[in-house]
Amino acid sequence: MGILYGIIGLVAIILIVPIFVKKDFGLVREIIVNKSKLYVFDYLKYLKNQDNFSVWPGVDPDMKKDYKGTDGTVGFVSAWESQNKKVGAGEQEIIKIAEGERLDYELRFLKPMKATNQAFMTTERQSESQTKVKWGFSGKMTYPMNMMLLFMNMEKMIGSDFENGLVKLKEILEK
Repeated sequence: MGILYGIIGLVAIILIVPIFVKKDFGLVREIIVNKSKLYVFDYLKYLKNQDNFSVWPGVDPDMKKDYKGTDGTVGFVSAWESQNKKVGAGEQEIIKIAEGERLDYELRFLKPMKATNQAFMTTERQSESQTKVKWGFSGKMTYPMNMMLLFMNMEKMIGSDFENGLVKLKEILEK
């Protein structure tokens, strides 16, 4: 009987705790690039350029890539597939462009687990020759899967990937 109560208690915890756990997650990183806002934005709006500064292509140089549409426009899709679990498989689509200001993407992860998240990049003029670039990522986990957020730390999981990508972006643009 004690085992049955233990199992019931465990199931109750698994079903009750997520009610009180946040469902949203995200992070934002930023860097100052010593180039004009127009120059920086014109580079960022082409999704294929992310392959030059994002850390994930470096994790698996043999990753398969596929593109659909016209790069730098709403609807352009960049798809990837890798056997490496850190890279997985999925696609990223440009869903909105505020010219010179902001790019919004939808990330659709297929492997190792399915998820749809949002990402963005913004440019903000600091001076005639300096631009602040922000790179952000956000998503939601539905009940009861949101309980996993108690054990996941997005800062540790991908924060350094965004920071390293922005440092590489700065190096590319300032050459």
